[in-house]
Amino acid sequence: MSDSSTTSRPGTALPPRRSRPPARIAELADPADYPLAPVDTSRPPWPGEEIAVGRSRIYRRRTPSANPDAEPALYVHGLGGASTNFTDMADLLSPWLAGDAIDLPGFGRSGPPPDRDYSVAAHARLVTRYLEQSGRGPVHLVGNSMGGAISIRVAAYRPDLVRTLTLISPAVPDLRPRKGSDLLLPLLLVPGLGARALARAEGYPPELRVRAVIELCFAHPELVPDNRLAEAAEELTHRRGYPWAAEAMLRSFRGLVRSYLASGGRSTWRLLNQIDAPAVVIWGELDRLVDVAHAPRVATELPDASLLVLPDVGHTAQLEDPASTARAILGLLSRAGDPSRAVAHHRPDVSSQSMDGLSGEPGKAVERRSGEPGKAVERRSAGGSIAR
Repeated sequence: MSDSSTTSRPGTALPPRRSRPPARIAELADPADYPLAPVDTSRPPWPGEEIAVGRSRIYRRRTPSANPDAEPALYVHGLGGASTNFTDMADLLSPWLAGDAIDLPGFGRSGPPPDRDYSVAAHARLVTRYLEQSGRGPVHLVGNSMGGAISIRVAAYRPDLVRTLTLISPAVPDLRPRKGSDLLLPLLLVPGLGARALARAEGYPPELRVRAVIELCFAHPELVPDNRLAEAAEELTHRRGYPWAAEAMLRSFRGLVRSYLASGGRSTWRLLNQIDAPAVVIWGELDRLVDVAHAPRVATELPDASLLVLPDVGHTAQLEDPASTARAILGLLSRAGDPSRAVAHHRPDVSSQSMDGLSGEPGKAVERRSGEPGKAVERRSAGGSIAR
């Protein structure tokens, strides 16, 4: 894409490599300033509608806020996920953030991209177009897993659209097989075999597939409420009517892996270094999909970021521990509003480089889950739904 909607910074000079100090510990929001309501897992997914973004048609859910001064937020899901992945977290944040959550092309209830391009860069262009078209930027951008990789690109290439950045177990480059990870994923890279493996998985009952995904993504799948399991199974059943669903999963995963191979200024690590927005990195200590060992590097490659590693949490912290995740995001909002904040980081000015320059792919901090010092840790309830 070469129009002005994706103009960005030049790629002629790479930022110098920095020695990385220990990651800064994330500060959770003060409960006196940001009183969170209890998590209500009985709340159904937020209502949504189909909208046109460029030539794509996507599904968007909105979490309204009763606060007229609420700031705009955008939530971006991961591989195999959907806008329903943010139901409870968006609810907790609604007194301060008016949140939109979109189904990426081919996922959830969104249609496929017209050009069948499921690369990370293509998803990032879609998010960029959505923010431009909606006029809601700059937003508080929150991305989980593949949605984190997409959000990194949006924040690096379009800083004018991003107020703050929250990365929840972002899919950063790592091609090493992980013990206990999904055995299906490596098969998706094999021509012919990947499509057959997905077709075979389609034959399993929705309830079994949902439970398998939750077993993979959650540290404590037994805590997922029955209604959330039912919602996820219903969503998966709905998606079975979409002929593009398997292709979206297959091509998006391959596009994500191709992005891992990008080098120089196109690599995820270098893009992190170019992001000005204040950020928080949130990771589950028991993440079986993206190694928590990457968390300190992600936090220190970002010029202005802090890190929160949550014990007893897996790959989708916004689902498994929405309260602590919300407190970390509100802590980031508080820090971003501090006039004393400064970023000692030199970058080139934004210029005419397109996101197509990506060639289509381009310390540990443990806090109490309650977010309140001195309070006993209560077992959290998973919020939202996951369906693959």
